Amino acid sequence: MQEARRVRVRLQSRHEGKNVVQETEAEVFERGGALYLKYEEPEADLQGKKTRTLLKITQDSLKMIRHGAVESEQTFQEGHMLPGFYRSPYTSFNLSTQTSSLKIEWASGSTGMIAWAYDLYVYEECTGHFDISLHIQEDNQ
Repeated sequence: MQEARRVRVRLQSRHEGKNVVQETEAEVFERGGALYLKYEEPEADLQGKKTRTLLKITQDSLKMIRHGAVESEQTFQEGHMLPGFYRSPYTSFNLSTQTSSLKIEWASGSTGMIAWAYDLYVYEECTGHFDISLHIQEDNQ
């Protein structure tokens, strides 16, 4: 098994004219033919609880699993509508993602970029369109 490497992550999300950028440290490692990216989200909930995110990256799909202040799972694969869920202390619901594009570029080492666009469905009703880009840069410190 390959050791985890430290990276810097820049996540940019666009939804309904809003642009949100988050930057944080992460670990990246390979296992079973997939690349994994693990990080703690910078923002805490009202009780100060953080959320840990794990991304599983394969050639044609991206799976996002979140644990902590919220529990959620979303899978993105271009041209597919895939099920997921969201749970917090305040609400819980099933959701689906209809991914219109997914682009994964990975350079040698621990540097890459993932960009995807999707419609989010909650209770089979479209609640919005999202454009996400994730830039991963090897941390040389």
